[in-house]
Amino acid sequence: MPQKLTDRSVAALACPPGKKDLWVTDSELRGFTVRVQPSGVRTFLFNYRFGPRVRRAVLGTFGAELTTAKARDKAERLRGIVRDGRDPIAEREDTETARAQAAAEVKARAAEAAFTVTLLIDLYAEKHVAALRPATQRDVLSRLRLHLGPIADRPVTAIGRRDAAKVVDMAAEAGATTARRVRDYARAMWGWGLRRGTLPEGAPNPWEHAPAPGKDVPRERVLTAEEIGQVWRAAGTLATPYGPLVRFLALVLARREEATAMTWGEVAPDLSMWTQPGARTKNGKAHVVHLAAPARAILHGLLGAEEGKPLPPLPAADQMVFGIGGNRPVTTHSWVKRELNAAIAEASAKAAAEGGAEVPDPMPAWVLHDFRRSGVTWLAEAGFPPHVADRLLNHVQGTIKGVAAIYQRGEFLPERRAALDAWGAHVEACGEGGGLAPNVTVLAERRRVETRAGAVPR
Repeated sequence: MPQKLTDRSVAALACPPGKKDLWVTDSELRGFTVRVQPSGVRTFLFNYRFGPRVRRAVLGTFGAELTTAKARDKAERLRGIVRDGRDPIAEREDTETARAQAAAEVKARAAEAAFTVTLLIDLYAEKHVAALRPATQRDVLSRLRLHLGPIADRPVTAIGRRDAAKVVDMAAEAGATTARRVRDYARAMWGWGLRRGTLPEGAPNPWEHAPAPGKDVPRERVLTAEEIGQVWRAAGTLATPYGPLVRFLALVLARREEATAMTWGEVAPDLSMWTQPGARTKNGKAHVVHLAAPARAILHGLLGAEEGKPLPPLPAADQMVFGIGGNRPVTTHSWVKRELNAAIAEASAKAAAEGGAEVPDPMPAWVLHDFRRSGVTWLAEAGFPPHVADRLLNHVQGTIKGVAAIYQRGEFLPERRAALDAWGAHVEACGEGGGLAPNVTVLAERRRVETRAGAVPR
């Protein structure tokens, strides 16, 4: 039954025993109602009709903060909104939705501002780079952390094309190749973040069109017999394990990181072969490397084995063959390269002084990776088939392609053994100042001789 709602009347209301609640409407203001629950909680509401629907707006709970008079004022304001042809509940919901969206946008902007370039690099390292080869991991992360240092603390979303161009320009001071690597690595990282949703959808990749000096050109450097000999002799002046490592690389034609991480557990007990685990090869496949006599001699030396006596037991399986203190791999490749170049220059100057000749020009730029190209080039000229060279280098896509590659799964181990034996003998001969194993004839040279003599080339 309607009655005028006041603080006294509302306080006197009680829910009858056994009932769920008690509803009392105000006799003066239509729609103004109070609901009394068995617990004694009294809630003010305003009921109204909007179109075909009956709506109910909660005004609040009766108590110290909300008196009946204040609740009545709220109900009167809502009644005025209804008379204007508006729905107060819908408007309140819209307001709350807008407020929630604004709060979410503020939170999103704060999260974007907190997500810095450093955090992106760390996430990229954990979720993507960690699956790459160790050498690639080191190169990618070292370049990103070093050259993106000036923008490391800035939000990722705040980095624009101008910032990217500035980073690349600064990296170019260390060389054109460095600048291109930094640009490519950063572009790949940003693209990865966009694809996985880490960066806002539709955000631009500032590195996509960042200019970088020059372009990558496949290396074509092939060391001559004389240069191989110079490197071999220079390596002999370096301390262990640096000198033996360089000579070993020249003999087995392995990638630098494959050899630096080599362990004794990968070496056959008789030192006849080295099995590279797939986890460390570029193509992810295990690779068997025959160890020719010069390569075995290097391992003999590292073991301290005496010539003509039985081999001592090999070190622990996880012990690195060319490891340094704490069983760590050699990483100071730039220093090794500088030491080699210095030793080569010193030897050339000494030879020139003894012969009364002018000091020759420095040896043209080269890298340790050139051993691989030089080796297979020499083997091709010595008559070894290209597919044998492909297997020596552990290349997935080589001379045998297409359907033939699907069915041709041979590893050509005897041919590879013969090739590395010949190459090892050649490298040793180069180191001794010769340049060609006595039992190997380079076919290219033989063809030139036969052509000059009027014979039909083979």
